Amino acid sequence: MKIVHISAGATSRRNYYHVAVFDHAGATDILVIDGGTSVAERDYLDPVHGDVTWFVHAITAALEQELAPGRGQQESVHAAIGAVGARFEQIAGHSAMPLYAWPIAAMTWIRIDVRDGVQRAALYSLGDCTSLLHTAAGGCIDLDPFVNPQDAVLQAEIAQLRAEGVSDPERRRERMLPMLRARRAFQNTQPGPTVLCLRPNCAFQARVRSVDLEPGTSLLIMTDGFYRLVDPYGCYTDDALVEACLERGLATMLDELRTYEAVSDATGARAVKAADDASAAIWTA
Repeated sequence: MKIVHISAGATSRRNYYHVAVFDHAGATDILVIDGGTSVAERDYLDPVHGDVTWFVHAITAALEQELAPGRGQQESVHAAIGAVGARFEQIAGHSAMPLYAWPIAAMTWIRIDVRDGVQRAALYSLGDCTSLLHTAAGGCIDLDPFVNPQDAVLQAEIAQLRAEGVSDPERRRERMLPMLRARRAFQNTQPGPTVLCLRPNCAFQARVRSVDLEPGTSLLIMTDGFYRLVDPYGCYTDDALVEACLERGLATMLDELRTYEAVSDATGARAVKAADDASAAIWTA
């Protein structure tokens, strides 16, 4: 078994994404976490590294402490969020931190272990990370097909602003900020949360799946920033992306992503940001 991972910010200043790998009690846990870009006017929890980075690393550290034989992924995630929420209360207290400033994150957690002599992967997913299985026969399976309904709302708003002549990403984000803040406040209070948030009001509505891993298979787990090579840029198909990552390595593919974003004038046409943080992990049997 081999695991390779990479994580890099769109700029050198901050990276809101994170990859972590934990080995314990015969299992390997791979976490890919995508922190939601802040829509607040300032940082409240960590003025140096940023509130989103604070949240992403806090949940990773807390989850590592909650991993235990026999404990399910959902139970572990809720225990970790409980610990992070307690730290949040200690730091933020009764400060005037608006709800839209509370950090959120998407996460895909794949646990790999052996049961009855068969190697299996258990997937637990919140948000819009992508998990692709490359089979020994050369096929590619999206383990967690997911369409974020908010994407259509964003695309409609971006199209309207472009029709008004607003093409600069910074001006466009400023115009969209009220909508983005309302959405973030909703995500922090929605019934049945679909992303990691500090105060879930009931169980996380995670997507789960278990698959057998035959010899010769590989897994590519990535954030939406890395997956831009497929959607929206169209540089690769799912299958071609996995094969390129296996043959050329994640660092080379990240360089290709950044080069494309640097030379193309269209990278920000369908997104709030012209470039995004990018993280990915490859597991090979």
